[in-house]
Amino acid sequence: MKKVGTIVIGILFIIIIGIFLIHTEEENTDIMQDKTKVGMVLNGSINDYSWGRSHYEGLEKCVDELNLEVIYCENVPTDESSLLVIEELVEYGCEIIICNSFGFGEWILKAAEIYPDIYFLHATGTEIADNLSTYFGRMYQMRYLSGIVAGLQTQTNEIGYVAAFPISEVNRGINAFTLGVRKVNPNAHVYVKFSDSWEGKEEAQKATNDLLNHHNIDIIAMHVDTNIPLEIAENSGIWAIGYNYDNGEVYKNSFLTAPIWQWEEFYRPKILECLQDKFYSKIYWQDSNTGILSLAPLTENVKPGIEAIVEKEKKKLESGSWDVFFGPVVDQYGITRIHEGESMTDDAMLNAFDWYVEGVKIDAE
Repeated sequence: MKKVGTIVIGILFIIIIGIFLIHTEEENTDIMQDKTKVGMVLNGSINDYSWGRSHYEGLEKCVDELNLEVIYCENVPTDESSLLVIEELVEYGCEIIICNSFGFGEWILKAAEIYPDIYFLHATGTEIADNLSTYFGRMYQMRYLSGIVAGLQTQTNEIGYVAAFPISEVNRGINAFTLGVRKVNPNAHVYVKFSDSWEGKEEAQKATNDLLNHHNIDIIAMHVDTNIPLEIAENSGIWAIGYNYDNGEVYKNSFLTAPIWQWEEFYRPKILECLQDKFYSKIYWQDSNTGILSLAPLTENVKPGIEAIVEKEKKKLESGSWDVFFGPVVDQYGITRIHEGESMTDDAMLNAFDWYVEGVKIDAE
């Protein structure tokens, strides 16, 4: 009798689960019967094959599945005029509005207050509201892995790094990259040149050429949203590590890998939450286990044996038992910033990364 009772309970459990799944499927189908208008405000172009393209492709992968109509507003200035663009999207009937740059922060916050019935998502933002969430990823983890590639690939031990601004986000990436480089090659140095622009082509060109002229660079890495450093690397006969987007098929002679975004892994569940009226205001800072960030496949330009080392370090990151900024970590002046057994806090990484690890050389000329 005991066995029969167990079987009956099991059957009832299966029936209940089946009813729940059917109900959930009907609910999801019902909310997606009507097309939902989504607006995306970009500080650049969807055809930049960098930051803008990563958001565009990520959202496009959700269009059919979630029955979306997306309106892309490109090259929008990160000033008060962006609020007018948001207003136009609201008038068009957009129920969800996404802004892809930190610079839109003040204006999307105002828009969220003006339009409480609209859901807002802000990439790289820092402030939230009842109807506004911000999101980013722990890209420093992929920077670290790409640094391992660079450290093992270099022959001159002088690696260039074109960076936009000396802010916490960028400094975090520089330091993680350098820690990766120095883990496998303690003799290597990373020479950083700031372009003072995210998308400026002329600024990125000057910064890249300055590094090549001042040092014996054989690999160039980047944290800007223009692919000018990749173009220069391709034409100069040196290796390149990109950012935002996998451009291995474009720069076939020089491209090694890149930390890249896969935004569909964020947009799909978060937009669905909006459609289900389950929006939850939060600052999202997601790691590689969520799928929103990864390292582009290593190309044939990468030396044999490097991929196995990268995979080993990647598994450590994914295990959650270790992270890039675990101590001991020493800065460029030999001062211990993170002691053994300690780790850097999220708040410090996000808002107070104003120093550089050992091995970083800032090119100020």
